[in-house]
Amino acid sequence: MTAVQGTTVGIPTGDGTADAYLTHPVDGGPRPGVLLYMDAFGVRPRLRTMADRLAEAGYTVLVPNVLYRSGPAPVAELPEFIDDASRGRLLRRLMPVVRQLTPERAACDAGAYLRWLAECPAAADGPVAVTGYCMGAALSLRTAGTYPDRVAAAAGFHGGRLATDAPDSPHLMAGRITAEVYFGHADQDHSLPEEQIERLERALTRAGVRHRCEVYTGAPHGYTQSDTAAYDKEADERHWAALLDLLARTF
Repeated sequence: MTAVQGTTVGIPTGDGTADAYLTHPVDGGPRPGVLLYMDAFGVRPRLRTMADRLAEAGYTVLVPNVLYRSGPAPVAELPEFIDDASRGRLLRRLMPVVRQLTPERAACDAGAYLRWLAECPAAADGPVAVTGYCMGAALSLRTAGTYPDRVAAAAGFHGGRLATDAPDSPHLMAGRITAEVYFGHADQDHSLPEEQIERLERALTRAGVRHRCEVYTGAPHGYTQSDTAAYDKEADERHWAALLDLLARTF
């Protein structure tokens, strides 16, 4: 197993400094960059462990706290394990903060994250990959559409509100995407009903985007997060296989 080195870094943005977790192999030179977007619970031990697993596979991974405008991660105090009862309480605290991250702010922030990776000695030159979880899946899609020359692959897992009726819905970015795209949807996810899954598929197909979208049967929203009651080990390992396969094809 490749040894990795992780550290907390600060990323200058138009609105301040975003705290982030950076991890990469300790041996060898620069590695392909991966921008990993958090779920609503934020940068915490589980996400750092996930980033380290990607680094062990040979990548330099950046996990920004996208809610940095409300303070460093974690924005809300988190229990060691997020059960169903604490999940509801936490989301009531966090969702007003999440809603402050408008598409315009997210686009500006993504540019800052990508510039930082381009200047990072541990990251190889050239385009990067982006992956996201829960709210991060939409950020992954938006980043691929906003910066097509910088994103070679984009993935999202148990994402929500990816293809709504809103005029700024993430799926409307499809026409600008040049990256290969993969989505692993949660089964019967109230934040991504079947009509949105179909709308996203149509948008990507019509735009000629190389993509694959799959529904993970029986897997709930949040299935990759082992520090929550939503964790599904089988679905999580399926996600890892799909993500690592996408990265291997890209780099």
